[in-house]
Amino acid sequence: MGESLRILGIDPGSRLTGFGIVDMHGRDARYVASGTVRTLDGSFPERLRQIFESVAGIVNDYAPTIVAIESVFMHKNASSALKLGQARSAALCATFSRALEVHEYAPREIKLAITGTGGATKEQVQHMVVSLLGLSDAPAPDAADALAAALCHGHQRHLQGRLGAQLIAAGSR
Repeated sequence: MGESLRILGIDPGSRLTGFGIVDMHGRDARYVASGTVRTLDGSFPERLRQIFESVAGIVNDYAPTIVAIESVFMHKNASSALKLGQARSAALCATFSRALEVHEYAPREIKLAITGTGGATKEQVQHMVVSLLGLSDAPAPDAADALAAALCHGHQRHLQGRLGAQLIAAGSR
């Protein structure tokens, strides 16, 4: 049922940006790759360049069709929120060369879709990602969050497709 999609999930961060790639066919997900872009050294603009170049390389290497990215949530510290927003923008801009479809999800929305609760811990997200994708080892926390974003979108898209088909079928009666 449905088309095959390659989804790049991104969990943005100014020091650690997680990425995860899954292939979705209907509601079936297959793990492709995941990892963490580490930008622990250098000035902030240099770290943004590293995020941009790394995500651009991931896009070129894996050719995703869709991007699912975690949206910025309000931090207690305005400076941290601004840096997170800039890191997120650097990651997103790296996908623009391929004109990919981009979908944004709030952290609570991703956690709810993957674990059943919007207040899940990173460990709970990791556990469910391992279970849903049949992985032998848990990915790093930021990579697991990125895989969760990709899975969240894949499942949302599948459900929307099923709902649309049901509405069309109901309208033809």
